[in-house]
Amino acid sequence: MKHLILPAVVAVAPLAAFAQVEQGPANADFQPAFENQTRAPALESSAVTVTTVADGLVHPWGITPLPDGDWLVTERPGRLRVLRADGSLSDPVSGLPEVDARDQGGLLDVAAGPDFAESRLIYWTYAKRVSGGTVTAAARGVLSEDRSEVTEVEEIFTQTPPSSNAMHYGSRLVFDGPYLYVTTGEHFSVSDRQLAQELDTTYGKVVRLTHDGSVPADNPFVEQEGARPEIWSLGHRNIQGAATGPSGELWTIEHGPAGGDELNLPEPGENYGWPVVSYGQRYNGEPVGSGEARAEGFEEPVYYWDPVIAPAGMTFYDGSFEEWQGDLLIGSLTPGGVVRLEIEDNRVTGEERIRQDLGRIRDVHMAPDGSLLLLVDQEDGSVLRMTPGI
Repeated sequence: MKHLILPAVVAVAPLAAFAQVEQGPANADFQPAFENQTRAPALESSAVTVTTVADGLVHPWGITPLPDGDWLVTERPGRLRVLRADGSLSDPVSGLPEVDARDQGGLLDVAAGPDFAESRLIYWTYAKRVSGGTVTAAARGVLSEDRSEVTEVEEIFTQTPPSSNAMHYGSRLVFDGPYLYVTTGEHFSVSDRQLAQELDTTYGKVVRLTHDGSVPADNPFVEQEGARPEIWSLGHRNIQGAATGPSGELWTIEHGPAGGDELNLPEPGENYGWPVVSYGQRYNGEPVGSGEARAEGFEEPVYYWDPVIAPAGMTFYDGSFEEWQGDLLIGSLTPGGVVRLEIEDNRVTGEERIRQDLGRIRDVHMAPDGSLLLLVDQEDGSVLRMTPGI
């Protein structure tokens, strides 16, 4: 589906024609390609109650539910913990591989396998030190009955090539039936970021695998000589959020530079432009790549932010609070809190900023009761519960 290629600027309503979320001036002087591609109308403020579920975690990064009400939580230094239903935390689960915890690296996302109740398989992503540098890797293993260790560990994906920069690893895990999506980053440096456009690397890509790490036969570049067959889409910067939408489609969200955070609907084989085009600019104020926000052959983002929200984990709401039904809830690292997007027909129709005083929210996951569990990413981090409608 070719849904958002717009090589020329489309006339849109003036950005000041409706009430917007208060966010300050943009860094870059670009006009959106279509109405509500950025600074959508402000939604009515939501009433929420926030409580602390657990604290004392060191830079928590990913969280996933288990069938009996417990949760698994990663800590970036390399620890996996069980968060029990009563709010207590287990000792670190043993058996995980060593992680490269320098800079932005470490133990990252975690997901219980779709058949966890039978197989006890869990999956995780992490920064791995290898000969020649560091990479994003994904692995899986069997969680013991008492949840104290992981056995039968096998690596199912290793980014290529290694980088000397311990930055921009991605990464999130999303299951889609027999498939598993893994998102990656492009390691930040001016030289490394160019590889987001190269098909012989897995920098700045969405990767699509089966659960055991093999490559699906219908991936878009399987038959292309010199291309990595696991690539689903390319031209991404640093994808730290991914989720399945209400109709089963994959959505991703990635960090831009100074401005230009993007929400995308990655289609097979499509190119999302980084670092050739961007709705942001470099941190020193210089232009990114071509200096343009769009160009022929690159997909438009569904939505972008300037200034940034520094997006992390996200989820589509499907709980008991009707006012949020189908909305996208995104963790923000800067300025913090949760960003809510109302989406209709794959276009954003409204935005809300919720509790920006909560700090750096690294992941967002919906609990069975319709509340949200939020990870606060700091040295003395925590798990919060946000309950809407209270």
